[in-house]
Amino acid sequence: MNMRTSGGLPAPMFSEGLSPAAPAGGDGNPLEPAPPPPPPSTANVVFMGPNGLRAGWRLLIFLGIFFTLAFLIGVVARHFIGDQQPGPAEGYLSTILSEAATFALVLVCSFVMTKIEKRTLADYGLPWRKAFRGKFWEGMVWGFAALTALLLSLRAAGAYSFGPPAIHGRDIAFYATVWGVAFLLVGFVEEFLFRGYALFTLTTGIGFWPSAILLSAGFGAVHLTNPGETWIGGLSAGLFGFLFCLILRRTGDLWLAIGFHCSWDWGESFFYGVPDSGFVSPGHFLSSSFQGNKWITGGSVGPEGSVLCIVVLLVLWILFSFRFREARYPDPAALGDHRPHAA
Repeated sequence: MNMRTSGGLPAPMFSEGLSPAAPAGGDGNPLEPAPPPPPPSTANVVFMGPNGLRAGWRLLIFLGIFFTLAFLIGVVARHFIGDQQPGPAEGYLSTILSEAATFALVLVCSFVMTKIEKRTLADYGLPWRKAFRGKFWEGMVWGFAALTALLLSLRAAGAYSFGPPAIHGRDIAFYATVWGVAFLLVGFVEEFLFRGYALFTLTTGIGFWPSAILLSAGFGAVHLTNPGETWIGGLSAGLFGFLFCLILRRTGDLWLAIGFHCSWDWGESFFYGVPDSGFVSPGHFLSSSFQGNKWITGGSVGPEGSVLCIVVLLVLWILFSFRFREARYPDPAALGDHRPHAA
């Protein structure tokens, strides 16, 4: 059988043992094959990946900027304020000031990285055009409802009493507002610090879920430094972080998680007046009390140190898995190569 080209002409045939002639140069001599490219340098392998600077180094740049600015701000603050601490009744004020400063710092560092990487804050999970819209308020409902369900389960176990109001009249509106502002800022700081730029950047290097596990473990470990915290409380904090990663993954941004975080902390510290990571806030609404085994009550940690909190978190994971079924984060377009490569 003869091989033919599309034009019907006989295909070129070569005799056994022969090969086509190499193309000739201008002087009639065969051209030399192109030399292979040189192997990449060690520095290039260590620092650069397929999409430019590796994720680990970018995260170190972010952390370097963050801690340097934090140190400088601390030096300036100590110079003008000294080591004076607000009294217990002003706990809301110190929380508001410290969390506002920290959030501004995280925001500035993230903004610097948007300029370096040619991305936006929305790519890191915080689209301002969606601020305080439907997802945020849904998160507020979820957070308060989840905390109430946990406290009702403790009440059913005979380990918790809601108690009478501790404040009245205008004090209720005042403390509800100032603690609302304080815990909104807490939600912004903890969500954007652990699940903003850090989570996005690690995702570009090792994938979303490995990054979520790593940062959630860090989130729980940080909570272990709180006074009165226990290992169960730290575990619960880590599981909260992992739940918020799921919420980010399925909703596409941090707004629902911020709302959940805010209302959970507000409900603990102001409305129900229970310990939050070992701290009881002044100006709380109800005079709640615990009785019984600390494995159930949470002891000094509060409800987050109860084994029932872990059960509630597992139920929440299932509910959110059904409520939001599709992965929406990170945006595939944001994972493209937006950065200049090394020469």
